[in-house]
Amino acid sequence: MYLSQLLAPALKVKDVGKETAQKLANLKIFTVADLLLHLPRDYDDRTRRIPFAAAPQNGGRFNTTAYIEGHDFFFSRRKRTLKLLLRDESAAAELPLYNWNPHTTAYRYSVGLRLDIAGTLAASYGRLAITKRDDMEPAGTEPELFSAVLPVYGLTEGIAQKTMRKIIRFAAAQFAVHLDDEIPGSLREGLPEVSVALKAAHFPASREEAAAGRRALAYRELFLLQVSVALRALRRKAAVRGARSVSPALQEKLIKSLPFRLTADQEKCAREMRADIEADHPMARLLQGDVGCGKTLVAFLTALLFTEAGRQTAIMAPTELLARQHADNAARFLEPLGVRLAFFSGALSGKARQSALEALTAGDIDIVIGTHALFSGDVEFRDLGFVVIDEQHRFGVAQRNRLFAKGLYPDVLVMSATPIPQTLALSAFGDMDVSVITTLPPGRKPVETHLARESREKEVYDFVRARLDEGRQAYFVYPLIEDSEVKDLKDAQSMYRRLKDEIYPGINVGLIHSRLAEEEKRGIMAKFSAGEIRILAATSVVEVGVDVANATCMVIEHAERFGLAALHQLRGRVGRGTEQSYAFLVYSGDLTEIAKRRLKIMKETTDGFRIAEEDLALRGPGDLTGLRQAGFLDFYAARLPGDKELLFAARKAAYGLLEKDPGLLAPENAGLRRLSGEEA
Repeated sequence: MYLSQLLAPALKVKDVGKETAQKLANLKIFTVADLLLHLPRDYDDRTRRIPFAAAPQNGGRFNTTAYIEGHDFFFSRRKRTLKLLLRDESAAAELPLYNWNPHTTAYRYSVGLRLDIAGTLAASYGRLAITKRDDMEPAGTEPELFSAVLPVYGLTEGIAQKTMRKIIRFAAAQFAVHLDDEIPGSLREGLPEVSVALKAAHFPASREEAAAGRRALAYRELFLLQVSVALRALRRKAAVRGARSVSPALQEKLIKSLPFRLTADQEKCAREMRADIEADHPMARLLQGDVGCGKTLVAFLTALLFTEAGRQTAIMAPTELLARQHADNAARFLEPLGVRLAFFSGALSGKARQSALEALTAGDIDIVIGTHALFSGDVEFRDLGFVVIDEQHRFGVAQRNRLFAKGLYPDVLVMSATPIPQTLALSAFGDMDVSVITTLPPGRKPVETHLARESREKEVYDFVRARLDEGRQAYFVYPLIEDSEVKDLKDAQSMYRRLKDEIYPGINVGLIHSRLAEEEKRGIMAKFSAGEIRILAATSVVEVGVDVANATCMVIEHAERFGLAALHQLRGRVGRGTEQSYAFLVYSGDLTEIAKRRLKIMKETTDGFRIAEEDLALRGPGDLTGLRQAGFLDFYAARLPGDKELLFAARKAAYGLLEKDPGLLAPENAGLRRLSGEEA
């Protein structure tokens, strides 16, 4: 049996009852395969004994045998608390038992009892105190617990580390002993097969063995992902449609009508896409570029090639705010050329929706711009030739495929304003050609970024006031919509009132967040774009789809609460015109090392590709690109960019296998397609 076929519910594992299964579900563990692929996040090496005196005395780990020298009592939160006085061959240490039972604890931990114990300790007032007790058992009763390399798993409330170890050990004994490997040995680069790798990852004799097990599982994971990518690429190349030529007349008209010149990168990307369209198989291209670099205009230019050929284009964005922004820009640039445009979203209903559906089916619409609503089953095109997916990481693979299926092998362009590092581009988009825009439009200036402690926010407010007095506009972004009792954080609703009444009285302030109705959000953004609203208090809902050239100040409060990608996107909302723009990252409290690093990176660079690489190192691939939510790159073993060489080897093996055996593309041969997720 293959690992991917272990779809029996986790309830089938010994000692997993309904209550435990419900708790495991919090960790997205539903099946036996999920359990076996819930790999340790770390290891506790107890292969050598570390007495109290040998452990570092500030959070140092120990693993020793000690006896109870005596009992002591103290009061903690008005409760009488028992303290065990322990001594091993090297030193004494104190262990407080906060939840002790006076009727049983003293009997259970009697003076003179010898204990095997492991945990961490610290020096306190000249004495050693045990700050964390990982395991403690009567000496000799569980020797393997204090003499092995123990896996340390991610947990959920109600499941202890010891319980998780036991469950996974039972799962491995029941199901993982005789697993077959989907990947032939000749393609595994000398790595062990899956059953051996699982045993090494979960129950290693050493850290080195654990690393080797994880590496083998990572290769398997990356190989199956690359099979999926390669299948898409080879299937598209097999869809030969015959070379064709397209007329650039409408393109040239648009370029001549622009009040600015295209950048060299925009011209290069437009040429690359025209060459793809004229090729004998469908285009699949990823267009990357920083916020404000002009990706959408390149997409419009490419769409005009299809309009002139009498074919239709669908442009899809993840939010109505961003879709309407594209629709407004399309109306400004394309309607004067006679292009027939339509906007389509879930908010469209009744006769208006029916009319739009009929126009699409009849071919009376050249370019439709919309949201997820374009996936709907009743949306049909007369001849869909070109599909543009903006902010592609916010859509699932199955969703995108539903839109592609509405045309006959349409050319596909996906766009991302979150630059994707090479390893991720190869992982998720390795079947696509990549175009990159690195230069900003003429006249744009890099945004000046400043860090400010919360205690100095008045200086920030004063600086923004000076820009407002010059006729400019500003954003103030907060992590919460409303006041929360859980976290002492500023929120958009409270600060909207404070900005309006106390900080900038007499200046028109608006408020926007995700809970507002789409019509209300649209009205607020229209007023901000028109300059009627001078200050916009917001949540991260303005991260995409907002383009107001007169807004030159971005103030992000509690910036330490935002990820690098979000900070970069928010900063990209300013600097959209020729005026110098500013971003203020206001932070509060004691910063973690990761938060310090994030803010330092934002201060040092506006280069989205460098920020993306740093974010990958800090947060992992799924979080960075949003592909975790879309069902991609939710790796259980692979770690990018660290496993870059494994990725390259897996990619080479996957493409080599499929090119050698094209029969794997046949509909009746679903083996590797199923294993790689291609059938999802």
